[in-house]
Amino acid sequence: MISMTLEEFRKTIKSQGVEHNDFAFKCPMCGTIQSARMLIAAGAGKDFEEVEKYLGFSCIGRFTGKGSPSKEKGNNHGCNWTLGGLFSMHELEVVTPDGNKHPRFEVATPEEAKALAVKSSAVESKGAQS
Repeated sequence: MISMTLEEFRKTIKSQGVEHNDFAFKCPMCGTIQSARMLIAAGAGKDFEEVEKYLGFSCIGRFTGKGSPSKEKGNNHGCNWTLGGLFSMHELEVVTPDGNKHPRFEVATPEEAKALAVKSSAVESKGAQS
């Protein structure tokens, strides 16, 4: 289990070098790398503020009708996993100043975040042209 302070968590996310809609996390169950931009596109909310509560906590597949991690692993389109359930299947926890521990998906590497941002922007641009 990796444990980091809220300040360390924020630094790690910002080190991805992408805008906040492209901050990326990896689902611990299916391995899908996902961002706020993807959650918005999936209908989880209309902007970053509305999807922030799901980012790094609920897999994109919960909003796109995907199934269990055992069926979806390796398909790179998400699963129905969330860290708010009965089982604690996460490898990262963020400790807030009050000492509370919050489970989170693993933060994607800067390379993974940048690659996803490019891919997401291309899909977004293509959709705008249609």
